[in-house]
Amino acid sequence: MGTPSPWAMLVLAAALAGLSAPRAAYGKPNFIVILADDVGWGDLGANWAETKETPHLDDLAAEGMRFVDFHSAASTCSPSRASLLTGRLGVRNGVTHNFAITSVGGLPLNETTLAEVLREAGYSTGAIGKWHLGHHGRHHPSFRGFDYYFGIPYSHDMGCTDTPGYNVPPCPPCPRHVAAARVARKDCYMEVALPLFENVTIVQQPVNLSSLAARYAEEAARFIQRASDSGRPFFLYLALAHMHVPLEVPPPPPASSRGIYGASLSEMDALVGQIKRVADSHGKGNTLLWFAGDNGPWAQKCELAGRLGPFVGAWQRQRGGSSAKQTTWEGGHRVPALAYWPGHIPAKRTSHALLSTLDIFPTLVALAGAALPPNRRFDGLDVSPVLFGWSDTGHKVLLHPNSGAAGKDGQIETLRLAQYKAFYTTGGAMACDGSIGSAEHHQPPLIFNLDHDIQEQDPLDVASREYQAVLPAISMAYAQALEDIATDNVSVADYSKDPAATPCCNTQHVACRCQAPGSHAAVLDRRMEIRAMQLCL
Repeated sequence: MGTPSPWAMLVLAAALAGLSAPRAAYGKPNFIVILADDVGWGDLGANWAETKETPHLDDLAAEGMRFVDFHSAASTCSPSRASLLTGRLGVRNGVTHNFAITSVGGLPLNETTLAEVLREAGYSTGAIGKWHLGHHGRHHPSFRGFDYYFGIPYSHDMGCTDTPGYNVPPCPPCPRHVAAARVARKDCYMEVALPLFENVTIVQQPVNLSSLAARYAEEAARFIQRASDSGRPFFLYLALAHMHVPLEVPPPPPASSRGIYGASLSEMDALVGQIKRVADSHGKGNTLLWFAGDNGPWAQKCELAGRLGPFVGAWQRQRGGSSAKQTTWEGGHRVPALAYWPGHIPAKRTSHALLSTLDIFPTLVALAGAALPPNRRFDGLDVSPVLFGWSDTGHKVLLHPNSGAAGKDGQIETLRLAQYKAFYTTGGAMACDGSIGSAEHHQPPLIFNLDHDIQEQDPLDVASREYQAVLPAISMAYAQALEDIATDNVSVADYSKDPAATPCCNTQHVACRCQAPGSHAAVLDRRMEIRAMQLCL
């Protein structure tokens, strides 16, 4: 519900500031947005001293800006990603819960993505990694503004593989004619193999998870090189598989006491470090790199879930259930975030501004000198003044949608007003111990003062002077937000399912295998390529 600052104001302010905003004379800046999956606020060493596995991310924080009150737009995968790429909450863009392997739809086609806006502004656009916004037909990223795509269409535990990580089942070849013997032998797997796409073609199915991080780094470097050779600015959206579940079971690094999770976190950190080095090699100061998480840790994964830091949602924990991913407790949506842009973003700066992944869309659009799409409202702000160190003011009001725990998916039943946070619904998400807190509806709402109670342990006493003073402002902000949404141009996503929408490059195998086990070839024969194209188109 913010209105981005006019570009002219940035240019004027730049003339008065020690750090410069980009000007036309220097060309348009490049953008790299790195989105980590299910990473905890405390998984960043710069945030939490106990974390030792993130030296590259910590260097990024030291050389740029660290955001300590930064939030994902939703607490689960698809809605969070849709909001990042549209600048709009799920109640506006239509994406309120996750898409499935068999989903026919995706992010509604009438929603305009960040990639579409930037491509229209002259950018070369690329997406590498997890998509999870629809893979069937024109919902595929190749039709959503991206010139190049390399990655998996959904989470890497949503299909079988030959190189299983934790909780990813094996995927041996399984021709249809042996289906009757399959159950007795237990050497074939019914689930469709996890596919790897390059543009609209499946180039590997099942994907080799052991080499996936390295391939992402290689493809990112190639994309940046191609864009640089073309002379066009670029936008790279790199959506990592880390830290959803570990891709493999590597030995933990010496500095880690966190076993498999620590090893996976170290691998993610090294990948981010590689991307930073590649960006710097093409002109230090030409590229804004923005790192953030898509939502908080997946608590029910126990030792394979990330660190919440101080954001433990103690009120909920005392009653059972999770206070992390899927919930609207701080642990579900407060995520690590960093921005790095030498010569523009001040180094060693910590911002306490209330910000969100929603802000990435309008901020990059403004920095590119482009215009926001018309005939719709945005929940994000142009936070360029915060990036440049001119201001530390973000949202006054931030809405947190239901994301798979209690309440209707996508509905707004939690909001932040300055330091106050109001809950109209709590409970409904599974914790490590298997407990699920009972869904509770609160009228009047639970209100916490985060300045004094970051653990969200003790809500304000309803009879207290503080509660009575803040409740009218919260109620008014809530009513205004709901009215703004109700009168907006909103979209509706198609969540219908059809087995024919499943990505499959070889229907002769139950698991849709299109590459021999152990082979490093990444090219389909013509018959399989045609089949893959048909599935996408």
